[in-house]
Amino acid sequence: MNKDKNIEYELPEQKVWEVREPSAEYKVEQKFTYEDYCTWSDDERWELIDGKAFRMEAPNRYHQKISMNLAGELYLHLKGNKCEVYAAPFDVRLNVGEGSDTVVQPDIMVFCDREVLDEIGAKGAPDLVIEILSPSTRDKDCTVKLKKYKQHGVKEYWVVDPLYEIVTIYLLEIDDVTTYLDNSVVDSTILQGFAISQKDVFADD
Repeated sequence: MNKDKNIEYELPEQKVWEVREPSAEYKVEQKFTYEDYCTWSDDERWELIDGKAFRMEAPNRYHQKISMNLAGELYLHLKGNKCEVYAAPFDVRLNVGEGSDTVVQPDIMVFCDREVLDEIGAKGAPDLVIEILSPSTRDKDCTVKLKKYKQHGVKEYWVVDPLYEIVTIYLLEIDDVTTYLDNSVVDSTILQGFAISQKDVFADD
């Protein structure tokens, strides 16, 4: 197992078949509210961060394959458990009605407090969030959303990088960061007993 606490690592060679998925920022000066967000067409996916709207394009096939790999393993592990796993599209309202409305759609999320769940999604933070990077969302996922997740009480945040086949786990309550590369086993701190090999995270067969 290669479990590296130092986030300064050498990146392996880029996959030549990586498909880029554009995601354009909605270029307007005004801020939006959750009420505005609820009026937008279901044909498009958006995130609202501090009132600023970000359009989300459909993810590529490999992104979805990784999502299924992780969500499937989490579902099996949590079956019969009080915790529940969900996958995007799924609205998580982190801050609504306070002048800086934030509604995000993580790729995968686990809720152990069912009180935050309702018929339209969740009003409150998941315990665990997984974001799968794309070239155009990398900065937002690694900076803006990292800050938001920490601010609103997410305990564990996985950043999955398909380009370099690296998983980074942030334990946000204690500011601990662990990177997993090569053929390591990726394990959760807050979900007791949950572990998945890096090979299985990025399996594409």
